[in-house]
Amino acid sequence: MNQVQPFRFFTERRLVELTGLSARNLPELATILHTVSGSSVFYHTHHEFLAHHFEKPVVYNDFAVWVREALQEDALAERLAAVDLLAFTTIRQLREAILSLIESCMQSRNRDSRECLPDDEFHFCKSKSFILPTGIVAQDPSDFFAKLPGITTSSLYFHFLEARLRLGRPTNDFSHWLASQGQLQLSHAIDQLDPYRLTLDELKDDLIQLGSKYGVC
Repeated sequence: MNQVQPFRFFTERRLVELTGLSARNLPELATILHTVSGSSVFYHTHHEFLAHHFEKPVVYNDFAVWVREALQEDALAERLAAVDLLAFTTIRQLREAILSLIESCMQSRNRDSRECLPDDEFHFCKSKSFILPTGIVAQDPSDFFAKLPGITTSSLYFHFLEARLRLGRPTNDFSHWLASQGQLQLSHAIDQLDPYRLTLDELKDDLIQLGSKYGVC
């Protein structure tokens, strides 16, 4: 982006589909994880962030929830829940980190993996996103922060959480654009926010506060 290009807010709608793949135990989970689509890995590690934008669930990661509740593998569930999603800029890296934890757990034991009860299988889903313009356009950083309170949580999710893994870069759309506008300190400050420790409403509030702190609002 150059300095005269405005920021165009987009949002997304997603269609969730069953893949037809399911796992009853850790070996089956790992086998499917090796080949399942990246959209499935993204869905099972991120969809709860959009579903719970007013309050934080105990665990966001679907893999951790299933391992704990269906297989009663509490130690592994804790490790999976502790995976730092902010540390990854590609789905491939995230997939490998999850697989490493599961396979290390399997290799460290001398017993067969537990199998879930009937009807408790892990059913892999995937989502297809449809990106839509919101019609909201910011001409400069001041205009950006004036319009930020009016954007939806879906738009915030798209530009802030999904952007890093979508584009494979260690930043979000907001910081990327603000840096192009010469707001380097503000851009860096926004990059320091951890969206995985906040609700989307808290994230929006923190963004607005940073805009005010750096004199842009």
